[in-house]
Amino acid sequence: MVVTIKNSHVVKPAKPTRTGRVSLSEWDQIGAIAHVPTIYFYKPPQTQSNAIINNLKDSLSHALVPFYLLAGRLHWIGRGRLELECNAMGATLIEAESESKLEDFGDFLPSPEYQNLFPNVDYAVPLHELPLLLVQLTIFQCGGISLGLTISHAVVDGKSALQFMSEWARISRGEPLGMLPFLDRKIMRAGDPPSAPPQFDHAEFGLPPLLLGKLNSTEERKKKTTIAMLRLTKNQVEKLKSMANEGRSSTDTSSVRGYTRYETLTGHVWRSVCKARRHKPEQPTGLAVCVDSRRRVQPPLPDGYFGNASLDVIAVSHAGELLSKPLGYAASKIREAIETVTDEFVRSATDFLKNQPDLTRFQDIHALRGAEGPFYGNPNIAVVSWLTLPIYGLDFGWGEEIYMGPGTHDFDGDSMLLPSPNEEGSVILAICLQAAHMEAFKQGFYEDILLN
Repeated sequence: MVVTIKNSHVVKPAKPTRTGRVSLSEWDQIGAIAHVPTIYFYKPPQTQSNAIINNLKDSLSHALVPFYLLAGRLHWIGRGRLELECNAMGATLIEAESESKLEDFGDFLPSPEYQNLFPNVDYAVPLHELPLLLVQLTIFQCGGISLGLTISHAVVDGKSALQFMSEWARISRGEPLGMLPFLDRKIMRAGDPPSAPPQFDHAEFGLPPLLLGKLNSTEERKKKTTIAMLRLTKNQVEKLKSMANEGRSSTDTSSVRGYTRYETLTGHVWRSVCKARRHKPEQPTGLAVCVDSRRRVQPPLPDGYFGNASLDVIAVSHAGELLSKPLGYAASKIREAIETVTDEFVRSATDFLKNQPDLTRFQDIHALRGAEGPFYGNPNIAVVSWLTLPIYGLDFGWGEEIYMGPGTHDFDGDSMLLPSPNEEGSVILAICLQAAHMEAFKQGFYEDILLN
């Protein structure tokens, strides 16, 4: 697919905004600190393309007033730590054209060609010169359009990014803001000095399991990967939930509450991946679970908290246990990991990070093809949930999208659960695995449901 860049605009806040350095929380400075891509496709709008780009520029300029952090730049300040400089340098908005048509994308399965629909983020450029938000509007031959954006994960998590997109769209439609962002990050930062020592051992900050007999993950990181989007119908989801909860009673120590859709589906993915990778029974395997702490800390974070408030915890088991025991066992391991995230745990983890002499080893430069940081590929996996996020219905004034999804995530073990936009209760799994394992995974993923 050939995409031609027609123009590039630097969009600055429409009014003067706060200037100066802002301290980030510990949670902003670990995990994925690169830009994260998302894409929206739209049918041909009635509006002329020049009117669309002018409206996007104008509305983005106004959105960057309350969300002025996104117009700033990051700075390394030593010891693997970052600060955000509010300097109104702005976001980047790119106009592009393509001879492709919407129908060429079929079911919109993410592919390497998607790269052309996103702004290029050149990490060879010094960090303090990189925009935090880059957007590309691509107009196809048929008149349809895509909006590809990439946003710095060091500034926002998924919930905050979606809040920004929703409010930008409201401004574009001529409506008032629905919710102002809460920009003060002090409530997620450690004290100074932090309380010591942390209350928990925080094994989640250690490296996940390695393949038996291996000293590192270097070899696995280099292997070719492929992507699949797999749909589970509402009936299949309900069947898996029944399987996970089979035989549970009110005397269960894990509580009487039935396993959730996320716990169930993630347990099923974990087991299917172990089977496809043909792990030995004694192979340890970790599953990274991303937990939103907004309602788990006390007091809960204010509505509209704009920053990273999600943290990864790790469920660990052995492939043999996962595959020989019922689905409920995998779901129980995932629940145990999620339930560790209490107010005390979050505060303790924040203090743990504050006490670290250097944060580099906790940063997943994975997104930059680095060889350090956590690796959730073979024998591990990470399953992020977008099941409860308001990811659909983004209308800038030319109608709602016909497809929304993640950009190209081509790292072994990356996976994401999304609600289906077309059928209530059905779910889509976007997953990246080594090419050698994908066919076996797809077969086992559905086979286990059919056989039960």
